[in-house]
Amino acid sequence: MFGSRAGFIFAAVGSAIGLGNIWRFPAVAYENGGGAFFLPYLFALLTAGIPLLILEFTIGHKYRGSSPLSFARMNKNAEWLGWWQIAISFVIATYYSVIIGWALSYTVFSFKLSWGKDPQTFLLSDYLQLADAGVFGGVVPQILVSLAVVWIVTLGVLVAGVKRGIEKATKVMIPLLVFLFLIIVIRALTLEGAVNGLNAFFKPEWSQLMNGKVWIAAYGQIFFSLSIGFAIMVTYSSYLPKKSDITNNAFITGFSNSAFELLAGFGVFSALGFMAMQQGVSVDEVVSSGVILAFSVFPQIINEFPFARELFGILFFGSLVLAGFTSLISIVETFVAGVQEKFNVSRTKSVLIGGGLAALISIIYATRGGLNLLDTVDYFINNFGVAFAGLVEVILIAWVFKQLDPLKSYADSVSDIRLGVWWKICLSIVTPLVLGYMMFDNIRQNLAAPYSGYPQSFVNTYGWTVAVGAMVIGIIFMYMKRWKAGMLDGPSTKKEVR
Repeated sequence: MFGSRAGFIFAAVGSAIGLGNIWRFPAVAYENGGGAFFLPYLFALLTAGIPLLILEFTIGHKYRGSSPLSFARMNKNAEWLGWWQIAISFVIATYYSVIIGWALSYTVFSFKLSWGKDPQTFLLSDYLQLADAGVFGGVVPQILVSLAVVWIVTLGVLVAGVKRGIEKATKVMIPLLVFLFLIIVIRALTLEGAVNGLNAFFKPEWSQLMNGKVWIAAYGQIFFSLSIGFAIMVTYSSYLPKKSDITNNAFITGFSNSAFELLAGFGVFSALGFMAMQQGVSVDEVVSSGVILAFSVFPQIINEFPFARELFGILFFGSLVLAGFTSLISIVETFVAGVQEKFNVSRTKSVLIGGGLAALISIIYATRGGLNLLDTVDYFINNFGVAFAGLVEVILIAWVFKQLDPLKSYADSVSDIRLGVWWKICLSIVTPLVLGYMMFDNIRQNLAAPYSGYPQSFVNTYGWTVAVGAMVIGIIFMYMKRWKAGMLDGPSTKKEVR
């Protein structure tokens, strides 16, 4: 169990704050109306993000188990949903660890600015040694070394347990992450051209509020950034003490995550404004997101700094490492807890089995074709794994198992803030409609053309197969082994002392 409420909040916020907050949110906001985007973003937070956090916190706290066990205790026919979410987390852990490894390498590179004058060529050719899609080539040694370090640290924290491992680690990592990123933002704000970047970021395009895709983008950002729908929040809340203010914890977690995203927007667009001025181009010509933003554009920005370039590089990539670790720890904990409870093994054995297998599989992303594989798997497991699992979750709980009223009563019984009818309306109507449309639109787009121009065979093998396979694995695990006698009757006393 967590030793304190603060320990849980640090862990939950640490899970929510990840690489996507830094390299995805600023670009999404900019491309969807700038300052005007914050209205649908806030609306999505209040009608989907926080209601879903409350739902998953309540399920975990009430039923006191990993995601499969909690869903099975709620309804015996729902266990497969928990395993499906765990399978999604397992897939994400295999590639997320590699990105942290890249950030770790670049933290070291920052000491001598090893990426040189052409960071993109260095990234793709010298560091990743990128091959064509479908060609894996050999393992890149320098990536493998950093990947090994990432897994040693992650599994070490998890072996130590919830209170001595996860809680202690996140209590150090989250304040340090915020401190480092504040330094980055303050420095970025003082750069020449920073105001131009911020103007581009915050300038509202009010006409975009009439565009349905902007609202869908807001819901998508909230959904993917809060660690909802892939077992994390259910698992973490099961470690809370019995007397815990679930609703208040959800609000704190949701708003903390959004505050960090806003902070990231300040830092990223101040730096992009500086880069645009240095190159004599408009801000829209240098805006990017994802891997290219972090490992190509930012090194280029750092190269153009007037002084302390090495320090800024260390701070930026060190922040990526910390943000990545807090999320990876939570992701791996989901299947560690599930395996431990279902197969009745020790925590150490569960960490070594689940985490060890994920670590071995992650090596495939350390090959020369790793970036293409990562890009495809990440897109499909998020859009047709996380989003679809979240849609199925709310439909089953609200309409099939009809559990919203019992869960609402439970949350009210342990929380200072009582849930009104808005919570039920959001989860039974708003969220299913929005996620349903997102799924329909994503399927339509991907049937029209292969994702990102990759060969259709590559997309089928490493995109669709992985996304569908996660669901199939969830169903298989449900029937692999019966729960230990009495496990489904109620919260175990063993859970209380972990």
